[in-house]
Amino acid sequence: MTPMVQARSDARRPLIPTTTARPARTWAVILAACAGQFLVVLDVSVVNVALPSMRADLGLTTTGLQWVLNAYSIAFAGFMLLGGRAADIFGRKRMFLVGLGLFTAASVAGGLAQEGWQLLAARAVQGLGAAVLAPATLTIVTAAAPPGPARTRAIGTWTAVGAAGGAAGGLVGGALTDLLSWRWVFLINVPVGVLVMAAAAVWLTGGGTSHAEGRAGGRRLDLPGAVLVTGGLATVAYGIVQTEQAGWAAPATLLPLFGGLAVLGAFVAVEARTGVPLMPLRVFRSRSVSAANVAMLVCGSASFAMWFFMTVYAQNVLGYTPLQAGLALIPSSAGVIVGSKLAPRLMVRAGGRTIAVIGALVAATGFGWQSTMTADGSYSASILGPGILMMVGVGLAATPLAALATGGAAPGEAGLVSGLINTSRTMGGALGLAVLSTVAAARTAGGTDPQALTAGYALAFRTGAGVLLAAAVLMLLWLPGAAAAKESAQGTSAG
Repeated sequence: MTPMVQARSDARRPLIPTTTARPARTWAVILAACAGQFLVVLDVSVVNVALPSMRADLGLTTTGLQWVLNAYSIAFAGFMLLGGRAADIFGRKRMFLVGLGLFTAASVAGGLAQEGWQLLAARAVQGLGAAVLAPATLTIVTAAAPPGPARTRAIGTWTAVGAAGGAAGGLVGGALTDLLSWRWVFLINVPVGVLVMAAAAVWLTGGGTSHAEGRAGGRRLDLPGAVLVTGGLATVAYGIVQTEQAGWAAPATLLPLFGGLAVLGAFVAVEARTGVPLMPLRVFRSRSVSAANVAMLVCGSASFAMWFFMTVYAQNVLGYTPLQAGLALIPSSAGVIVGSKLAPRLMVRAGGRTIAVIGALVAATGFGWQSTMTADGSYSASILGPGILMMVGVGLAATPLAALATGGAAPGEAGLVSGLINTSRTMGGALGLAVLSTVAAARTAGGTDPQALTAGYALAFRTGAGVLLAAAVLMLLWLPGAAAAKESAQGTSAG
């Protein structure tokens, strides 16, 4: 059996005493964590099909509609590392509950918004809550399951549920908007959030250094680092989303991009000198951590964009309603779940690196197939077949990448590494959607007829296929094999 390196918990008390806990309780904890992850990923895409209704009710401009999406994604990406470090210091359970509570309260505010600015503010607070919650979910999963195949299966479940959240956005948003109103896109989070919080309060125990212990041990939050990394990532994300309106060469894009990179450079300089850094740079000495994060960013840049382009193709070209578009993508959603659950079994035989590479190649094949779409394409050839292939590949790749990244975590840094892999995926998705949207718009050249739109979408999928092929080569050359991953993790721990 190919050994897999697993993340070690930083807790003085385990989240669940794995030597005595019943399997049913272990999986109850894992499912509670996965439910939290499902919610935060779902809200990245669930508002897409509800945007026209929001504009009609709140009088939003086209720019305002764009910021309904961007306010969430920028806050989510910008605060992720801070959320991961907070989970290490203040405890996974505490930060899980704080993040989910903030996310749920912001969902209420969004659903009841009467003005456009109120909705945008609620979306930003939702993103902040998601950034606190998401790193804690993966840390809870890795701490709850014992090392070995059980933990790999648990990570596969977490990956599948998160991917399903992104996949279900169009269906959930379309159904709620068509049957109720756009407000229920937000309000549906409230009963689910309350239920998950109640389950977490009962099932989760321990899970981190307490606040008093953290202060006594000198493990306080690095506030200068937190401000710099959050500001830098948020500014870069802002620059990325500006490309859709201003283009890549415009000052409105270049100034925030280069400004954000400069702030991130200052963050690295501060982290190299401070005694208790937010992100110890030594984590990147682990080949597992560094390679898996870069690979996740590259793969995420294609896979996140896939859902957007499939949805707009179904609606703008094939004439599907929002609900029909969501239903059409259900098999693709099932594909990503199948791939994520199949990956742990294959990893036992072939190793994480091999399965990640195979997953990227399978996804690239699906992207290539999708790029042959036509303006009068059939459902089976233009959505069903390529969609399943793309998402099975994404599921196969994401699980070993998450396992390798968290497997390189040193004690006391599990939350940080979890936040890092989530940040890589989110930032990759934002970057990929901006780049591929620009590619599609350039090919369309302002045309709005089905043929022009299809040509733009097809070029975006061909570009995505190329990105995934590059990711496969990168993973083959850089991702460690099982033995190298183990040595890397041991070196990180010693450092």
